[in-house]
Amino acid sequence: MKKSLLFFALVFASYSAVQGQTANTGSVSGVVKEATGQTVKGATIKITHIPSGQVVSGSADAQGKFQISNLQEGGPYKVEVTYIGETPVVFENIMLKSGESLNINPIFTAGSSTNLDEVVVVGHGVIDIAAGRKTPIAVSTIRKQDLEERVGAQDITSALANTPSVYITGQAKGFGESSMTTRGFDQSNTAFLLNGQPINGMDNGSVYWSNWSGLTDIASLVQIQRGLGSSKLAISSVGGTVNYVTQSTAMKEGGFVRTTVGNDMFMKATVGYNTGLMKNGFAVSAMFTQWSGNGYMDHTEGAGQSYFLSVGYKANEKHNLNFMLTGAPQWHNQGYTSKLSNYLANGRRYNDNYKDANGVMMNAQKNFYHKPVANLNWDWTIDDKSSLSTVVYASLAAGGGQSLRSDKYNTGKYLAADVNNHQWFGIVSNYNRKLSESLNFNVGFDVRDYKGTHYRKLTDPLGNTNGVVLGGNVNFPNKPLVTNTYSTNPWKAFSSKPDSREDRLAWDYNQYIRYGGLFGQLEYAKNGFTAFFQGSVSEQQNKRSDYFQYTPGNEDSKDVNNFGYNTKGGVSYTLGHHSVFGNAGYYSRQPYQNNIFMNFANDINENAENEKILGLEAGYKFASRFLDVNVNVYRTTWENRVTGSSSLATADDVKKYNPTNDPGILVEGAYLYTTNYGVKQVHRGVEVDFEARPIEKLSLTGFLSIGDWKYDGAVNSVIRNDNRVELGRSQVNLTGEHVGNAAQTSYGFGAKYKVFKGLSVDANYRYYERLYASNYRREVIDGQTYGRYMKLPSFNLLDAGLSYNVKVSDKNSMSFRVNMNNVLNKFYISEATSSNLVTDVNNTWNGIDTSNFVLIGQGRTWNASVKFTF
Repeated sequence: MKKSLLFFALVFASYSAVQGQTANTGSVSGVVKEATGQTVKGATIKITHIPSGQVVSGSADAQGKFQISNLQEGGPYKVEVTYIGETPVVFENIMLKSGESLNINPIFTAGSSTNLDEVVVVGHGVIDIAAGRKTPIAVSTIRKQDLEERVGAQDITSALANTPSVYITGQAKGFGESSMTTRGFDQSNTAFLLNGQPINGMDNGSVYWSNWSGLTDIASLVQIQRGLGSSKLAISSVGGTVNYVTQSTAMKEGGFVRTTVGNDMFMKATVGYNTGLMKNGFAVSAMFTQWSGNGYMDHTEGAGQSYFLSVGYKANEKHNLNFMLTGAPQWHNQGYTSKLSNYLANGRRYNDNYKDANGVMMNAQKNFYHKPVANLNWDWTIDDKSSLSTVVYASLAAGGGQSLRSDKYNTGKYLAADVNNHQWFGIVSNYNRKLSESLNFNVGFDVRDYKGTHYRKLTDPLGNTNGVVLGGNVNFPNKPLVTNTYSTNPWKAFSSKPDSREDRLAWDYNQYIRYGGLFGQLEYAKNGFTAFFQGSVSEQQNKRSDYFQYTPGNEDSKDVNNFGYNTKGGVSYTLGHHSVFGNAGYYSRQPYQNNIFMNFANDINENAENEKILGLEAGYKFASRFLDVNVNVYRTTWENRVTGSSSLATADDVKKYNPTNDPGILVEGAYLYTTNYGVKQVHRGVEVDFEARPIEKLSLTGFLSIGDWKYDGAVNSVIRNDNRVELGRSQVNLTGEHVGNAAQTSYGFGAKYKVFKGLSVDANYRYYERLYASNYRREVIDGQTYGRYMKLPSFNLLDAGLSYNVKVSDKNSMSFRVNMNNVLNKFYISEATSSNLVTDVNNTWNGIDTSNFVLIGQGRTWNASVKFTF
């Protein structure tokens, strides 16, 4: 086994017969340590009895201790030790006898394609990796070597594409425009955590991956916990929990340089360096990335950077500190859905946003953003039975989205950006106490304070040479001219802003959200049986201050306070290769602020009640030397939710909602926004995934997910224009209709073969069907309005890759990676925002009317990278 330059551990284990058990069983107990003597929390030890194939496993607790029971005597054994973000260390043909001690020196070998190799894992108590909880859940884990290989030039969401019940779409719209659904729930209802810090937007739950382009380079591990998950946060997710664990400060000096190129002039360069552990107890890791590209869809160019700084300090054996700062300033032009007929006539790269702007052809739709994030993790080992973990974080963001504007106050078109700035501070802390050998308890709190600032700023007056008229602001009835323009450079986003309210063309309001929660968990584990109970309570306060629609003294809304809670529990039993488990949870979750205030004004929405979620799930796991299999079933009922969708207005929409043909209200091709209140959904399904290792050089993977995700009951539907002015409302019956925007049936297979030392090839095949549009059409039957969602054609994708690693010297190595996605160049619809019926069979494609607004997925794409490690 190759020696690692970065991480060493020492496992001391003793093997002895267990009193009270049969003569052919025993237990192994020990402590996992680093070479420095520091104990390692969370390492997993799996022992295989080779003659029988029996597998037993356990994990190290907060003090690095572990105990594995029910081990069959009479070796040889295979011992596998794994640690978060590290390549497993395997010992073959280990012999153990009753009373004999075993000393193992596992050397964690960091793959040559890693980045800033992680050796100090921080935030143990707040980073909820599933291995830290003994009760099983539905989980999939992607480690850093696989991350780098799978993602390439795509968003980090693509790393989860081969996961049951996960559907990725939107990448064709531009850099960072992807979105992910889990078990049919969009990403605003999946909790995303960075080192235990929540990163979903507090106002609407959204996650914009363009702001997190650097995660691919700095993450050591990504884990998705589908369904109830193991998050200790007071706010619980519905679809699942995704943990991004960044690399901590490296203990050994060294660095790397990596270059990536890809289709459509994509170029990316990354450099990283680690000082190693210095004499003063500090260690520093840093990384910087520069990227640019033309984008797959026409006129979706983009460019950006990402930076990462991690400073670690070990005060002593009890205290471990790590400070992290990261950000990814970027800009990119955007594409949206278009009529299917446009793609068929102009090709799959067609972009509706490329249009005339006062005599100049351009794509005015541009996103620009800079969101630095800093957090400080502190791990305190209080004694051999208790520990405290805390993360304090801050996020300051500036940027927005530019578009081509026209209104009734100006004769020509102009460019303006809707700005979304925020200040976000928080702290999450968790205390863990080992009450006995079998019973573990933790309790903690989650506090957040958020201020969001929103307005529209002028970026280019175009033909309005004298400036743009400020209309609609009740505080400026004289409609002054706005002449100052502001940059869309993400590095200038914090400074290039209109401090005067007279320069803010629209919106001009602040959001305030304060949140506090308490959570706790009790877990019991003994002789293969585990049980846990978890609960939380939280209070959320929402307030809004509007300086555009309200006069001085009247700009503040009322404070809206909502109380929420959740409770969940589960049991499991493990016997040899087999484990079974069941979990249940109930949530009363506060509504997002964007759903509390009506029409982007201070009016309080009477329909904004707490969402009610009931989740039930059960699973079976089989683990052996050659095969791991997971089977999960689930049922989630979700009531009182608010959903939203957007579509482009048709001529019929203009006729219906704008009979006076006022261009300030609605024009054909402008965006319509539909909001549904009082939605009830029932999601149920089954998931299967496996990994087989028939021979040493070959690994096979596969997954299957079959969902039945439907609406139940009628909803109150509100239609608004691009300025969020209400155009109409109605009650729509959605009973029995399928939830859209994610394939309800999917399956896939993958293989990875090591041709010879350093060279491997891999391929993944995926198939999707029962995919429905995200927006419905209205049908009136016997005076009642029904919503109907269009079913899209099924499709399949094949991805392939090749990796080669070579050692240049004792300290230097090189790695090469080539990816090709959608190898067969399939033409497919990845999402649709309308559900128009077929009106003319001559204008259809695979049974879909070509007037529908759809997004065509990316065709064949490729990327290649080379990395030098020193």
